[in-house]
Amino acid sequence: MGLNRREFFKGAGIVTAVVTMSGLTAGYAETEPSAAKVRGMARGLTLLTIRRGGEYVLGVKTEKGILDVPLAAELLHMHAPATMDDLLQKEYGPSVNALVDAALKSPAASKAFLKEETIQYGPAVTRPEKIICVGLNYRRHAKEVGMPLPSQPVLFNKYNTALNCHKGTIALPVNVAKKFDYEVELVIVMGKQAKNITEAEALSFVAGYCTGNDFTARDLQLETPSVQWMIGKTPDGFAPLGPYLVTAEQIDPDNLKIECRVNGETRQSSNTSDLIFNCRQIVSFISRFITLKPGDIIYTGTPEGVIAGRPKDKQVWLKPGDKIACSLEKLGELKFELR
Repeated sequence: MGLNRREFFKGAGIVTAVVTMSGLTAGYAETEPSAAKVRGMARGLTLLTIRRGGEYVLGVKTEKGILDVPLAAELLHMHAPATMDDLLQKEYGPSVNALVDAALKSPAASKAFLKEETIQYGPAVTRPEKIICVGLNYRRHAKEVGMPLPSQPVLFNKYNTALNCHKGTIALPVNVAKKFDYEVELVIVMGKQAKNITEAEALSFVAGYCTGNDFTARDLQLETPSVQWMIGKTPDGFAPLGPYLVTAEQIDPDNLKIECRVNGETRQSSNTSDLIFNCRQIVSFISRFITLKPGDIIYTGTPEGVIAGRPKDKQVWLKPGDKIACSLEKLGELKFELR
């Protein structure tokens, strides 16, 4: 059976191969729906991760409730990413915007809207390639711990096993540490690949922002035979993140009220305007050394008010049973407990 002809057609965003063999024509279409071919970041949305049936799925906060995105896509026969990570890493933002618009208008999607009080949360982002953190990045925080202002961002990392969620629990590793401390932080979530970008363009690569906490074991960080920032920062569950990811164009990241409360008592209260290195500078600086990928997250530093900044005779470290609440203006309140 000989091959008589092979033609490739490209149109309407779909590639089809037509092969004619003795009068038999076979068509091969790309498996990806054409609706998914427009790449970009989501706009004007408050996104979250829902834990459903032991899996993480993408949600959107709307005036009708929390939209279960994969369920809505099934009901409306539309394409949309199933998870936050697929949305970010595959840049499926336009398809999510289209789905939300359709779901808000269509009675067929009514079952996909959930009451927020009934859902279980996951970390706002669950599978970032990189978790990068900035240390000592608020002026008043540097002053309270007696450290000079750094000349460039001080970077360290966490791992995905550290990720935790709104209404989650941190199991304190009391067998190896005793001095546990809170650090409320603004978190940047990347939306496009960034390498050697300028400060002026940096925020155009950001998908959105979250409330986070860079939970820390100070004795592991600072009192081991050699300073060990990584082991003090990366135990399991030490990176709560959520409840929401608010898309970037809705937020001025350099002017947000930021607070942390322990058992209802305000411990940290500041503004991101006190950042030593602002979000543009952080993203641009990191991109000089590391290629940032869509879905990577950056913890930008904590303001004054940490336990480690108090006089030693007034340092009362966190303990099992404590309840932590962190909030950033327009980004929502992140709560978690210790056990």
